[in-house]
Amino acid sequence: MQYFGIVLASYLIGSIPFSYLTALYWKGIDIRKTGSGNVGMTNVWRNAGPVAGVIALAGDLGKGVLAIMLARYYGDPLLVALSGMAVLAGHSWPLFLGFKGGKLVATGVGVLVAISLPVGALAAAIWLAAVGITKYVSVASILAVSSIPLLMLAFHLEGPYLAVGFFITFFAIYKHIPNIKRLLAGTEPRVKRRF
Repeated sequence: MQYFGIVLASYLIGSIPFSYLTALYWKGIDIRKTGSGNVGMTNVWRNAGPVAGVIALAGDLGKGVLAIMLARYYGDPLLVALSGMAVLAGHSWPLFLGFKGGKLVATGVGVLVAISLPVGALAAAIWLAAVGITKYVSVASILAVSSIPLLMLAFHLEGPYLAVGFFITFFAIYKHIPNIKRLLAGTEPRVKRRF
């Protein structure tokens, strides 16, 4: 029952909609009805400004880190993995926003950093490099999440953690299907500097 409570708490932590709350309080806008409609850092950045975007990013990263740190206290890799998946599920299908949330990437990086700093840092570096080269956040996100299982294998992480990596990869790409369609149609927006 204690483990169930940790996993449930992780889901509820993930359900805290930092991007939605940041945009609402920073600019008074409902991010679900603005821009792409996605409840994530990129949409906040584009429509509420870079400061709001950074705040939303910090909140989403922090959710992942917090859930993993809570589970790590018990020293069971399986519990850590389940809590990681639960916080990601909460972020992507949040209880507090009618189960319509973000695309797992920022919270996924938080989970990865807490599980393995080298894996999380390298995935983030791939994302940054891909944004710089392609100017597409979605392309960068897809490339970064696709690298996660390979990075985990390279660092010899345990099986439960590898399961988290595949969870992030599969569902993040699934959540990016609308972006993939826009990329193929040539309508996906590129990154624009806004300071």
